[in-house]
Amino acid sequence: MLELTLERLRPLLASPEDIWIMTNRELRPAVLRLAPQVPPAQIIAEPIGRNTAPAIGLGAELILRARGDVNMGVFPSDAFIARNDVFVDCVRLAVKEAQKPGKLVVLGIVPTRPETGYGYIEVVHDPRSKAQALRVRRFTEKPSLAQAKEFVEDGHYFWNAGMFIWRTSSVLEALAEFLPASAEILRRIAEAPRSKLAAVLDRWYQECENISIDYAVMERSRSIVCVPAPNLGWNDVGSWGALYDQLAPNGGTVSQGGPVVELESSNNFVQVEGKTVALIGVTDLVVVETPDALLIVPRAKSQKVGKLVEQLESEGRTRLL
Repeated sequence: MLELTLERLRPLLASPEDIWIMTNRELRPAVLRLAPQVPPAQIIAEPIGRNTAPAIGLGAELILRARGDVNMGVFPSDAFIARNDVFVDCVRLAVKEAQKPGKLVVLGIVPTRPETGYGYIEVVHDPRSKAQALRVRRFTEKPSLAQAKEFVEDGHYFWNAGMFIWRTSSVLEALAEFLPASAEILRRIAEAPRSKLAAVLDRWYQECENISIDYAVMERSRSIVCVPAPNLGWNDVGSWGALYDQLAPNGGTVSQGGPVVELESSNNFVQVEGKTVALIGVTDLVVVETPDALLIVPRAKSQKVGKLVEQLESEGRTRLL
């Protein structure tokens, strides 16, 4: 999916040297293999996860020093997009909006169902206006099912796909306003000589607040506009349930490992290597085995795996992650 993301961005970039990848130390060797066109110095490995606000802020600080106050896009690599041509057109429109001082632009996905695992963007829609970018009224992160149903029926809401476009100065000004302590730490890290970046990251990055860009900035800023991105064929493959939706659009059980035997069971996702899995009387489950752990979760609740990860981290059981 990283390779697909880079290929999707290729028409928008002058060269691979315009790409910066934020990852972690466990994944950096794999990223280097998968993205040989990207300068290795621009594949930045976090020593510890601090969510998207510090990662984006660090990227913006490094880009500002390397390229100046340029347009910057944020594109998660766990997104599936069927229509790359539509994506490119939407990003180009968003870039025009991002030229305005301080403006923060988010791509909005037209919701197709009441999804509780996504964030929602409420826009101010004036039917008299021909603007292609809509003023954002508020963000709502992971609503209840009742709220999600209301949002879909209302028609003024989009899914937040985590794809943002802004100038480096615009996002850094927002971080300095809403997350000043972390913003100062990120500035200090970026000012270090590149030869000492890893050591400085080790020392200071852990001091950043562990918070998403959505909570830190997007829910608080009044300078946000949304560019609707209809007909992208977008899906967030950040959960096992979303992966199942991609692999089995017409339903049925999916096995990504050994054989599965079912009795009165259907529509399950199974990833277990080296053994047969027998399922009796169960539907819509995710069953995933690793060498030291077994995950069993209803597909409809697979977005909550992130909360389990947070619990394991707080208990110091990081060897399971």
